[in-house]
Amino acid sequence: MAKAYTPGLKVAARTTHLARRLLPIRGEVKVSAGDVVEAGDVVAETFMEGDVTPMNIANRLGCSPGEVPGLMLKAPGDPVEKGEAIAQSKGIFGLFKGEVVADAGGTIEQASAATGQVMIRGAAIPVQVRAYLSGTVVEVLDAEGCVVQNDVLMIQGIFGIGGETEGAIIVACDDHATTLEASMITEGMAGCVVLGGARMTAAALKRAIEVGAAAVVSGGIDDQDLKELLGRDLGVAITGNETIGLTVIVTEGFGDIAMAARTWRLLADKAGRTASVNGATQIRAGVMRPEILVPLEPGENEQEVDPSLAHEAGVLEIGTTVRVIRDPYFGRLGKVSALPAEPAILGSGSKARVLEVEFSDGSTAVVPRANVELIEG
Repeated sequence: MAKAYTPGLKVAARTTHLARRLLPIRGEVKVSAGDVVEAGDVVAETFMEGDVTPMNIANRLGCSPGEVPGLMLKAPGDPVEKGEAIAQSKGIFGLFKGEVVADAGGTIEQASAATGQVMIRGAAIPVQVRAYLSGTVVEVLDAEGCVVQNDVLMIQGIFGIGGETEGAIIVACDDHATTLEASMITEGMAGCVVLGGARMTAAALKRAIEVGAAAVVSGGIDDQDLKELLGRDLGVAITGNETIGLTVIVTEGFGDIAMAARTWRLLADKAGRTASVNGATQIRAGVMRPEILVPLEPGENEQEVDPSLAHEAGVLEIGTTVRVIRDPYFGRLGKVSALPAEPAILGSGSKARVLEVEFSDGSTAVVPRANVELIEG
């Protein structure tokens, strides 16, 4: 049987997921293999050096750089508070002494006789890594972090903004094709993962930020609404570091696109359950997709596993479920019904490898293979 390869999104009713939780620099791992952790638990911690504040003491006291070490009231290693005197001039006949006070709190790190500069190192900055996913610690990486494992419902989105968060799933829309409006966002959604339907409006997202929702997941978003929300055009390299107070995941694409019915139902069925959500997206080398993970009980959702989606990762073959990601069929789901071996001439006059997709209504379309994305189960 003919096969081809293409990138894919995962929509899995049940899969085993490994979450690697790593510190940016070496530190202390606070869990052991076999520990059961919750999403918000701190699993590793380290301290990064604080910022350095330089102060030109020679200029401030009107002395030569070589005199500075002898005029210091604080020695290297001594703690200081902001506004505390750290150096004093000799004055005239012991009178009219000038003082220099610390511009910042921290520790005196250096008093240089060569430059007349004093360096104040700020307090160490704690860096904590949380489990993100509730589950079992299956591996501890010495001084670096750990790996957390659990069986989950896993939905990968096509695009997202905002970083890791978690919260109970709450359904805002009646079905997968309903637009998420501001009026559907209520105070009771604070700290929750809000499940929309089709397009999410800028007003709805602003309302979600206002009530303190953790995340919003819906089918589509208008690029102008996204720009209005962020206050700028978004770069295409990587997202996830936005600080708007909300994580947003788009499951289907840009525009007024309904969430895939199966995706919406899988999430809606878990209303009230805690989901781990990450909006980080990278579409260049090292592709990274936004994700929603819902931990499952033993045996849960096994009846929901769709055998038609159980294909080798990245492989296109007859019967594979795909999403079209270019106009004029943008956002539509279907199954591969034919994989012609020879390139075809497109409407633009260019030549490309194509496939035939059969949509749920029985209609078919021939599209370039580069214009589809695999839906992996």
